[in-house]
Amino acid sequence: MVWNRVVMVTLVTLVSLSLLDCVRSVRAESSEMEAEQEANQQGNVEPITPPRGQPQSVPQFGGPSSVGGELNEDEKVFQAAPRIDLLRPLLNPYFEIKQDLVDSAGLTVGFDYTALWQGAYSNGPSQDAAGGIVRAFGNWNLLGRGSANPGSLVYKVEQRHGLGTEIAPQDLGFESGYIGLTASPYSRSNWLLTNLYWSQKLLDGRLSVSIGQVDTTDYVNVYALANPWTSFSNLAFQTGGTIPAPNQGLGVAAGVMLTDQLYMIAGLADANGDPSDPASTFNSFFNEAEFFKHVEIGWTPDQERIYLDNVHLTAWQVDERTEAGVPSGWGMAFSASTFVRDRWMPFLRLGYANDGGALWDRSATLGVGYYFKEHKDLAGFAVNWSRPSESSYGPGLKDQVTMELFYRFQLTPELAITPDIQWVINPALAPGKSQLWYAGVRARLAF
Repeated sequence: MVWNRVVMVTLVTLVSLSLLDCVRSVRAESSEMEAEQEANQQGNVEPITPPRGQPQSVPQFGGPSSVGGELNEDEKVFQAAPRIDLLRPLLNPYFEIKQDLVDSAGLTVGFDYTALWQGAYSNGPSQDAAGGIVRAFGNWNLLGRGSANPGSLVYKVEQRHGLGTEIAPQDLGFESGYIGLTASPYSRSNWLLTNLYWSQKLLDGRLSVSIGQVDTTDYVNVYALANPWTSFSNLAFQTGGTIPAPNQGLGVAAGVMLTDQLYMIAGLADANGDPSDPASTFNSFFNEAEFFKHVEIGWTPDQERIYLDNVHLTAWQVDERTEAGVPSGWGMAFSASTFVRDRWMPFLRLGYANDGGALWDRSATLGVGYYFKEHKDLAGFAVNWSRPSESSYGPGLKDQVTMELFYRFQLTPELAITPDIQWVINPALAPGKSQLWYAGVRARLAF
């Protein structure tokens, strides 16, 4: 009950600030539009055109795998010097249409297809898994277009499927004896509505509120390399195995810059979210009323770099899930990362969980990423230590050590190929094995 009150008071405070600022924002926007129209009539102002298919950037509180994060990062890659320029001439008419949608309707759209193959190797028979995900996502800026306080409808639809193997990549870790996810999103869930929410920015972009069908992993314990589509594949190096984040469902999340450098993010979401049946989440949210709550306090040198350079402490709590038979729980996470000379990104992440259905009850991660500016290649290496949760898997299991090394090769601005290797020492569910190796390759086509 204490957690419910803390999170609800935080959210109510942030939403109240939003409502109080709405009138001021609308009036200011109206005055600015009148002034802009007058200046344009006099020929004194030239229109500002954003990059192709991309709205003007506004700092956000969502992570790199959120819709806003994906659209912004893909645009940076599209603008890079290409190694091979085969697709761009063919896609230029499409990108012109995308830009027309931005200019005329404030609608930014994105599409991608990602396929991943992984093999598991040890002193026994090898196993392999393959899967693919097609996604359509976008941001429809309906209010305050071109201002610091836009209001947008955000959506993301996915279709997840297997690619000829008996095992889905998301299940390969458990099938081979590892408590963890070696490729977290790649399941056989078929059609999913993972995002459909209203996002409103206020206080000149310093406050953001999102309400609707949300993905809590877009807001909980994020950092720049927590993106399974473009960075690390293992969950250990994304949200982390000590946070039992629910599937996408009805919820609310809000973030605010308390000062120029201190920020706070808080949220509440349906602990039983089901993106394959989004209509059911209303019944689940209001009738079952089992929630996942989170609050984060962080520091960043500048809001523009909020998930590139930050230190934060996250607290979470989840209610008992009666029908699923999962106990309530709570936990903490700490993260520190920085982007040195816009190339190197060292990071340290710690996690603690007390029940709640988490994979692990202790976790520590140390790693580094390296960003190649010319072609937007990305390399990463990280090491994680984890202690499996006794409440989830029983006592006496071995502590696990997980390592991952990947290199994202940006073959064209639209196509990236990422070979990846993972090494697990002491897989907890394989007492006869001292280690497991996972080799894989991921291909992502974004346009």
